[in-house]
Amino acid sequence: MFWFRTVNLFYGKNKILTLYAKMRLRHYSYKFGIQIPYATQIGKGFYIGHFSCIVVSPETVIGKNVNISQGVTIGKTDSGNHKGAAIISDEVYIGPGAKLVGRIVIGKNVAIGANAVVTKDVPDNAVVAGVPAKIISMNGATDYINNKV
Repeated sequence: MFWFRTVNLFYGKNKILTLYAKMRLRHYSYKFGIQIPYATQIGKGFYIGHFSCIVVSPETVIGKNVNISQGVTIGKTDSGNHKGAAIISDEVYIGPGAKLVGRIVIGKNVAIGANAVVTKDVPDNAVVAGVPAKIISMNGATDYINNKV
């Protein structure tokens, strides 16, 4: 996250520092298997529980205090009703292996279960699981969020 935030800090202000930070970001992306492009908008308190196999679309918007586990993919679609990438609100937990596909809105205080495939909007305080993901409770993600700011 340090190099991600450094690229965002210097982007458009200092070409040399931006280029250096982009190179470091790419190096660590390959080393740790985490592909989060610098164009992605990420709020404070972003937490990655375990490294490896995390892929995020550059069009994704991630709110504050979002926790992502290993094997998560947040992708975009180029056609259909949900063309684009996900908008993830604050205080969201995304379990291991979960897939978020298309322009969907994930509400505040949401927990997404392991290996869930989310293709539709999720309301605030919901817990979703399954393929395709369905709401299984309205208890939210309060107990799952680490690294709050």
